[in-house]
Amino acid sequence: MKTLLEQLTRIVGDTGVLSETQELAPFVNDARGRYTGNALCVVRPRSVEEVAAVVACCMEQSVPIQPQGGNTSLCGGSVPLAGERGVILSLSRMRRIREIDAANNSMTVEAGCVLADVQRAAVDAGRFYPVSLGAEGSCQIGGNIATNAGGTGVLRYGNTRENVLGLEVVLPNATVWDGLRALRKNNTGFDLKHLFIGSEGLLGIITAATLKLHPLNAHHIAAWLAPASIDAAVEVLALFQSSLGSQLTAFEAMNAAQLQKVLQHFPETRSPLDAGNPWHILAELGATSDEAGLRDSLENLLQTAISSGLLVDAAVASSEAQRAAMWTIRHSVTEAIGKAGRGIAHDIAVPVSKIPEFLRRVSPALEQRFPGIQIIIVGHLGDGNLHFVPLFTHDAWNAFSDQQAVVDEVHRTTYGVATELGGTFSAEHGIGQYLVAEMRQYKSEVELSLMRSVKQALDPRGLFNPAKVIPQ
Repeated sequence: MKTLLEQLTRIVGDTGVLSETQELAPFVNDARGRYTGNALCVVRPRSVEEVAAVVACCMEQSVPIQPQGGNTSLCGGSVPLAGERGVILSLSRMRRIREIDAANNSMTVEAGCVLADVQRAAVDAGRFYPVSLGAEGSCQIGGNIATNAGGTGVLRYGNTRENVLGLEVVLPNATVWDGLRALRKNNTGFDLKHLFIGSEGLLGIITAATLKLHPLNAHHIAAWLAPASIDAAVEVLALFQSSLGSQLTAFEAMNAAQLQKVLQHFPETRSPLDAGNPWHILAELGATSDEAGLRDSLENLLQTAISSGLLVDAAVASSEAQRAAMWTIRHSVTEAIGKAGRGIAHDIAVPVSKIPEFLRRVSPALEQRFPGIQIIIVGHLGDGNLHFVPLFTHDAWNAFSDQQAVVDEVHRTTYGVATELGGTFSAEHGIGQYLVAEMRQYKSEVELSLMRSVKQALDPRGLFNPAKVIPQ
């Protein structure tokens, strides 16, 4: 260990290596408090050359490497395993914005750039980077790409994958692949960047990326809707897409139980409509010009939906403050659930048309099996991604003698139905160490074999983020 620390210090400098217990704590504990790992040290390089030198040093001594961005993973993917004596390679000091090409609608940034900083830099250049999620003030671009982060803008702009033009990656053999191309068309063989997007650091360490920018929407209009049912919500979405599809940027849903938890634990929030309505939708439109015309079109659509019985009520934000207040409710859901009890979170996706069937099959089954359980639902209805959270009070949860058995049973019920409906057990959060068993259960052996082959080809010694994602 002493020799390794000395070598790493020579590469990144005295302040680039952290090895004391109190220094390691923020890096070895995951965002949800479920996993605590172990590491020899944290190494914080400042350049791609230093990253490559660190990788070469660790490979020479057969030391595992845990790449880490902002450590906001919700599935334990960014912290090492308990008992592991490897190196955490943090990209936090690589925060340089290398180039913004407004004419090409692209920007090249280093992997340690915080997502919110990238968003602001794009706005300063008169452009828009559309990936947006709750952790955007601390998550980093490298981690977003490694997990193919989703968020609230997927409906119009796609996942992170759709907003990456090129990558710079340090491979397990310590060579650097320079794929920082700012092209929309490049039909010259395999598009290698897609190997690394969503691979959670198993195949290489992303050190920089060229991102796709979009025109900056000068006007935003938010509306809070109360659909008559979840089936009606799906119909309202179709109505929006047929009438205002090119302007629709978000279509977020939550049930009454979720809204009430936010109002209970964040007293400063106010529901725009009667909180007792069974379902609530936050829809947002964005356009580069003609706000008046956009508002007129929205109000006409809402009147049609109310007249046809699809909507019980609707409220359109009349100011930026009202719009922000609506989004405050949406962004408070995770913390509200944490305050309310012990939730068993799921990040499922099914075809939008199958969402009502999923809920009709899963919710009653869990409510019958666990009397007193409360079903909390929030998610990105526009792209079929629901965060489905069966919630126990703290007292009810502590009364279980085998809590893991409860978690496993709830997972089997939820993931089983999602899979039967052509869906997935992980829509945007990734796999990490949390869902490895589900990979074995729900992915075909053909898929797993292909993944293992790619891992073996690029990292034959299995030292990059070991024991994550792919079942052994």
